Amino acid sequence: MAAETHLQGVEISAAQFFEIWNHYDSDGNGYLDGKELLNFIQELQQARKKAGLELTPEMKAFVDQYGKSTDGKIGIVELAQILPTEENFLLFFRCQQLKSSEDFMQTWRKYDTDHSGFIDTEELKSFLKDLLQKANKQIDDSKLTEYTEIMLKMFDSNNDGKLELTEMASLLPVQENFLLQFKSVKMCGKEFNKAFKLYDQDGNGYIDENELDALLKDLCAKNKKDLDIKNLETYKKNIMALSDGGKLYQRELALILSAEQD
Repeated sequence: MAAETHLQGVEISAAQFFEIWNHYDSDGNGYLDGKELLNFIQELQQARKKAGLELTPEMKAFVDQYGKSTDGKIGIVELAQILPTEENFLLFFRCQQLKSSEDFMQTWRKYDTDHSGFIDTEELKSFLKDLLQKANKQIDDSKLTEYTEIMLKMFDSNNDGKLELTEMASLLPVQENFLLQFKSVKMCGKEFNKAFKLYDQDGNGYIDENELDALLKDLCAKNKKDLDIKNLETYKKNIMALSDGGKLYQRELALILSAEQD
């Protein structure tokens, strides 16, 4: 098995890292949990032993934290922290920019330059180039193109050659990725349009912070299993980071609620 073979390596390439992630995230939901995570830990230990390598301190801490319970959940950034990759560019996102969901939303607005609701190849390449420069990593254009292609392979779940907000959010640590909680709060186009008009109480074409507060309170009440009213202020702050000077337009809100506008 290629993924297990890669785990035996002293140094893993970015492409091999992608193969490992893709193999163990068997259901493609963007994180490893339950049996996926336990299988990874078991095969990591076996692969290192087979290669005559000790677990690194980071690996040992990881195994201690996640190896005895089926309740664990990790994202791609957490995995990148323990595997010895040759160019661990995934960590640059967390170290340089994406330390919280709010940072992520602000970064999204910066690089989704045409406000299309997704980041295309050229926008993603600019994103990577800036982050690598901030990390004092100088790479040539061919390597930048390679990284861009790998990023698309990792996160472009619907294979349309672009990254949507929820796909790009896989760069966040699981505990910071509030968008995972909103995955189950989906509306069809007509339902979403109706809801937007309802909460845009003054009919000015956008939702302000107070109107968003009312919307989120109702969503929390209707989706208690997925959304926690105690996190209301965090939800609101993160979503308003997408706004244009405090004006949250329909297109931006649709990104959060995974709704297709008619």
